[in-house]
Amino acid sequence: MTLVALVVVLVIVAGWALTLGQAGISTGQVWTSAWHHVCSSVAQGCAENPLDRIANAIIWDGRAPRVVAAAAVGAGLALCGAVMQALTRNPLADPYLLGVSSGASVGAVLVLVLGLGTALPVAAFLGGLGALVLTLALATGRGGGLSPVRTVLAGVAVAQGASAVVSFVLFWSSTGDSYREILVWLMGSFGGATWSEAYVALGATAVAGTFLALQARGLDAFTFGDISAASLGVSVTRTRWLLLSVAALLTGILVSVSGAIGFVGLVVPHAVRLLVGERHHRVLPVGALAGATFLLLADTGARSLFEPRELPVGIVTAAVGAPVFAVLLRRRAST
Repeated sequence: MTLVALVVVLVIVAGWALTLGQAGISTGQVWTSAWHHVCSSVAQGCAENPLDRIANAIIWDGRAPRVVAAAAVGAGLALCGAVMQALTRNPLADPYLLGVSSGASVGAVLVLVLGLGTALPVAAFLGGLGALVLTLALATGRGGGLSPVRTVLAGVAVAQGASAVVSFVLFWSSTGDSYREILVWLMGSFGGATWSEAYVALGATAVAGTFLALQARGLDAFTFGDISAASLGVSVTRTRWLLLSVAALLTGILVSVSGAIGFVGLVVPHAVRLLVGERHHRVLPVGALAGATFLLLADTGARSLFEPRELPVGIVTAAVGAPVFAVLLRRRAST
């Protein structure tokens, strides 16, 4: 029932987000136009599109890819946050634990400073991948084991090193508009989202999310520690390696689309656990839908609260996420 309710809420929020902007377009026109596009792609003789060519372009070439990208990234970050918290048994873990976002920032900043903005998604993904490889190499102990403590420490070290590189590049090279462009990317934005980026985020979240959901039993076992997980038949080393790698790779893909957006992967899993309990076969799907809705609402606020000026969405998620996280901590402390 919770899943159905969240799907309905997500659809309503998406439809509402498509109507917001300077062009006066109603929710009814949006859904009628959407039905026209779906119908015309599979049959002939469909009802006429209620939107003129300009309004149609505004909705389906401008706002729609942004809405899809925000929902997909929000769902993916919530999934990765839940997985990271389970594998490390650390309630402060988030999708950026392994330094992926900092590594992606290095790649993104370098290409932006060089004026190669078209290569930003690729550079960001490669930077995140490099950070992941370095973190896992530092965290791997004898016999190939990955302890939660060593993994967290390695991620912190790589993240701090990458952040130092970003700061140095900003101080040394960026001026004028390039500085603003870099700052917006570092805080997260869907302002330039295209359908290709939306499809990448949606496809990666669907594939990785399905795989992670199938590992719910193993994630439940990790909640009680490595010894308990091994006694339940889980291959601790192999499973931790696999799930950390999948979650980090998904994070790298999402960061390459949106930039580093904080608090989604940290706050949403905790809120969902209060709603549906600790079992991951519930936490993961509910968390994905809640994360999608939360980030979509945050992005809608980022582009509409101070229109025509637009905020980086990371400012909104932090402004909402920080007090919500504080409330969740107080609530857990009182139980």
